Amino acid sequence: MSPEIIFNLHLILGYVAWLLCFSVYVMPWLKSMDLVAAQRAIATLHSFRFFGLVFILPGIVGPNLPAAGFATFAAYWDLATGVLAILALLSVRIRPLFWLFVVAFNLVGTIDLILDYYHAVRVGLPAMAGQLGATYAIPILYVPVLMITHVVAFYLLLRPQPEAVRALAGDGAAS
Repeated sequence: MSPEIIFNLHLILGYVAWLLCFSVYVMPWLKSMDLVAAQRAIATLHSFRFFGLVFILPGIVGPNLPAAGFATFAAYWDLATGVLAILALLSVRIRPLFWLFVVAFNLVGTIDLILDYYHAVRVGLPAMAGQLGATYAIPILYVPVLMITHVVAFYLLLRPQPEAVRALAGDGAAS
């Protein structure tokens, strides 16, 4: 099999495995929580996105990984998403600020991942997946769960909330 087929197969199976895990374990758990707690759990996962800077760390990725067309954008937008998620976690006691950061990290993170896919296709990343070196696991294992949690975060934000939950989400006390 070509590296391109293996990479794409890994990526697809990463989504399948995470969707199965989410449907059975994570989604019922998140739905059982109040909205603030569920968004905090999602923000906690995304707070580790500073790790995306590894795409521009010499010696970790191959020398032919296209920095200008893929790695630099992915690294810095991941960092921005991670910082916004951390700010959401730090601001949980100030609910309007918390909600601003929740929306911000989910928007920035979703845009990042969509544009990372676009850039990866444009530069032919699947065919040169070996250039990802130690970071190969990021798009295969980590990116699918990041995209899924962004979708879940927006779903939770947009679904109708019972009046009691809306009142709790707006009060100043931390969950």
